[in-house]
Amino acid sequence: MAQRILSVVGTAYRGTVEEQDDTILWLTHMLKTAGLDMTVLLRSSAVNYAVRGQAVTGPRFGDTAVVEHPPALDGDLAGLMDHGVPVLYVEEDARWLGLPADRLIDGVEGVSLQDFAGLCGGFDQVWHW
Repeated sequence: MAQRILSVVGTAYRGTVEEQDDTILWLTHMLKTAGLDMTVLLRSSAVNYAVRGQAVTGPRFGDTAVVEHPPALDGDLAGLMDHGVPVLYVEEDARWLGLPADRLIDGVEGVSLQDFAGLCGGFDQVWHW
């Protein structure tokens, strides 16, 4: 049986200027494809990833450097869930960011900060990014 891994994403938009996605979400998808039992927990600013219908435009750096394919992080999360990766978020962080649950993509599940330690105890490994 595959080890159960909780991937806690706490830093939002890391590397998304250079890439078309969040590196950790991409890695999680690849590890799930390789057979690991992955779950994602969004906390702190990374809860923003779950906002439905984000309008992201590519940044420009002068006249020559344009990011043609900016990240669509809500779509990346939906893709993870379509492949059997549960996606959770910390409810208190969503409130702190002013994000009501009805603005989040379908299928993400809220957990309280109080339940965070107990949640971690249900996994063989916890990775925090």
